[in-house]
Amino acid sequence: APEILGQAPAMQDLFRAIGRLSQSQVTVLVTGESGSGKELVAQALHKHSPRANGPFVAINTAAIPKDLLESELFGHERGAFTGAQTMRRGRFEQGEGGTLFLDEIGDMPFDLQTRLLRVLSDGQFYRVGGHQPLKANVRVIAATHQNLEQRVRDGAFREDLFHRLNVIRLRLPPLRERRDDIALLTRQFLQKSAKELGVEAKRLSEGAQARITSFDFPGNVRQLENLCHWLTVMAPTQVIEVKDLPPELTSTEAPPVVEASAAPRSAVDPVTPIAAPAAQAGGGWLADLEREARTLLDAGAPEVWDTLTRRFEAQLIVTALSTTRGRRIEAAQRLGIGRNTITRKIQELQLED
Repeated sequence: APEILGQAPAMQDLFRAIGRLSQSQVTVLVTGESGSGKELVAQALHKHSPRANGPFVAINTAAIPKDLLESELFGHERGAFTGAQTMRRGRFEQGEGGTLFLDEIGDMPFDLQTRLLRVLSDGQFYRVGGHQPLKANVRVIAATHQNLEQRVRDGAFREDLFHRLNVIRLRLPPLRERRDDIALLTRQFLQKSAKELGVEAKRLSEGAQARITSFDFPGNVRQLENLCHWLTVMAPTQVIEVKDLPPELTSTEAPPVVEASAAPRSAVDPVTPIAAPAAQAGGGWLADLEREARTLLDAGAPEVWDTLTRRFEAQLIVTALSTTRGRRIEAAQRLGIGRNTITRKIQELQLED
């Protein structure tokens, strides 16, 4: 799939790992930030496996209410609960002979983790309300954006299930760690959007491409794809200039545009020193941030990074929620992050009313 094209070393390592796993039935854990393409990796593992002719069944365990998730996974018998008027096959049965992709496994309720562990250990399960064991003939691929080791330490995730899932771990790097791939992905997404809309594909000027390449993309590949779709619709000419980019890429605090004559930017080195934006601004929030950081650092305060990061994230989320009148999904979209991410951040930062 174009979305997981990549020439960066980290992506080449990932592709080689997928190739080595192509003939294996082993359980795989895919980790990576929201929007980085974890499901695409799972699809690639399925496509190149002996189970390729079987179904690929995906379920987001964070998107289904706890009371319904057990039935979604394992199915239910008729009369198992109010409203269960017919027998229903769950995702484990639907994936017979194929691959079951469990997305956001870190959010699975603790009691269901026990049932999942039993399936992975014994290869059998029961429908809700059922008494006849059924064989689970599926390969399980799980994914999460969370730190499962920390979830285990916090008592929110079973350690034995973690070790059962963590047989092979594939880390999908965020887009900011493979900036060399951004131009390639941008061209692919512009062509894809143009084809979907039935128009001629637009292209980026050198300045616009440099600005996009220097952006951190907190929403990763999904955010880049949305940006390309927006540009296909909104850019007034075939050649997209810096002035045609959305505000988050053209604000005064955005990284400076790399001139065509400048040396190529590396995947990790910034174009200018980190302190330069605050010094150039002479005021504003970056200058305030610098003063606050200096105050804490000079005072020897502990965990300065975590303290300021939490304040920054909390202010961003509170501001976004105020502009959307509390609508979380819309706030997440405006911030360029996933809805699971904003929910998790609200809990971590204790922003609940």
